[in-house]
Amino acid sequence: MPYCRQIDAVERRRIDDLLSKRVRVDDIARELGRHRSTIYREIKRNRFVDREMPELDGYYGRIAEKMARDRRARQAKLVRDPALRQAVIDGLELGWTPEQIAGRLSVEPGAPATLCHETIYRYIYSREARSLNLYRHLPRHRRTRRPRAARRGRSGVFPETRNVSNRPESVKERNEFGHWECDLIQFRRKHGKRNLSSLVERKTRFAVLLENEDRQTKPVLDAVADALLPLPKEARRSVTFDRGVEFTGWRGFASFLGAEAWFCNPSAPWQKGSVENTNGRVRRYFPRSTDLASLSAVVVPGVTERLNATPRKCLGYRTPHEAFRDELQALRYAEN
Repeated sequence: MPYCRQIDAVERRRIDDLLSKRVRVDDIARELGRHRSTIYREIKRNRFVDREMPELDGYYGRIAEKMARDRRARQAKLVRDPALRQAVIDGLELGWTPEQIAGRLSVEPGAPATLCHETIYRYIYSREARSLNLYRHLPRHRRTRRPRAARRGRSGVFPETRNVSNRPESVKERNEFGHWECDLIQFRRKHGKRNLSSLVERKTRFAVLLENEDRQTKPVLDAVADALLPLPKEARRSVTFDRGVEFTGWRGFASFLGAEAWFCNPSAPWQKGSVENTNGRVRRYFPRSTDLASLSAVVVPGVTERLNATPRKCLGYRTPHEAFRDELQALRYAEN
């Protein structure tokens, strides 16, 4: 049998017949001249599932062919429909995410059609759209899409008991000193892996910027711990992170520092709004095109000092430095 990239209807019927005879997948692959992984993937992707009658679950050739055909039709939707394709491209050029584009099309009167955000992502990375470089309009400008395994949630690493919704009210309302937010500020890949960690104390908006050689969790969190460790324990009660890979080593960090660790929901950066706001201010000095390696050693500390010396309305026009100093003095006074 001549090799073809995609499994066709004839092969699907043959897989159905052989599975019904309880033939091993390895033997099916050998008979069809396919790799065993191809057959396993085919069975998994096009398996029929009936929630009401699970005894009917299984692989059926005709149903598998229909599922594959429907999936190809969804992927080709943007190729067939010029008006819909242009609406998607216009949205991407405005800086909208695929989810925002799909959501807007579902409610906008007179929209050419509707589709799901996954269809948009697949089109962006398809052969038909490759020359358009649409990936450049995405929040993260990846030339190729990450494997599905890399997009899975990290609920095991970041347990729900550590969710920001479980933080004490004193943290949420900024009534207590010593609660921080942390994030990573990244730059264009052509400049290497160097990045900045940004730390902000929630009550005083006091900021700390730290340079990192890369985004591996141990060196990133070690640098954050070293920055906070000299402070009194009451000045480093907790740190709120997002769920980035650079923060997966939070358990050792929290144990070493004697602080609580909290995490935002996936794709919810506004839940650590203090550091996100500070990141926006930092970008005025360090846009994404910045090559950190080319800067002198005094530049980052200089920007940090300027941030902390700027009066803030939320602090009654005190500076973050003044507010932070006052809180430390209050702690020392309480100790005495």
